[in-house]
Amino acid sequence: MDESQTDPAETHMVVISEAQEATTAGIYGVIISAAVMAAAHQPTVPATVVAVLVTLVIYWAAERYARIVAERIHVGHRPRWHSLRQQLTGGWEMVTASLFPLIVLMLAYWFGATQRTAILWGLGTSTVLLCIAGWRVGRKGRLTRAERLVSSAIAGIFGLTMIALKSFLH
Repeated sequence: MDESQTDPAETHMVVISEAQEATTAGIYGVIISAAVMAAAHQPTVPATVVAVLVTLVIYWAAERYARIVAERIHVGHRPRWHSLRQQLTGGWEMVTASLFPLIVLMLAYWFGATQRTAILWGLGTSTVLLCIAGWRVGRKGRLTRAERLVSSAIAGIFGLTMIALKSFLH
């Protein structure tokens, strides 16, 4: 095979790996945003939204930094520009996946919900997203309907834990 040509199987694996990374970052972002919504003691809903977004950007930057440092440690040379660019443009799903719960939070607040109720709406939305991710895991993994329900329930436990945390903390 000519060195300028890429192996289709290798290209397929890179696409799968990138999709897995994006999904991982998205799920992680939903869990982090739910935790911040549940634990934050912000005076207003907009302040809560800012706290969630700032926290997610910090987590994103820390995760990207850790990847760059780990690459330097294990590869033994400075990261190449391509690698740096790839790291600094990847993983944004950690932030963007939380946008839907935050929009629901803001809409509930704008339509008259109290701050506590609006946050519970945001947490409920996060829980639904996590349940959907759990269901998709089961569907893609060719699990039975009962196994998919278990997978979805396990994923939803993260969201339910945040709702319980919010209820007990405030």
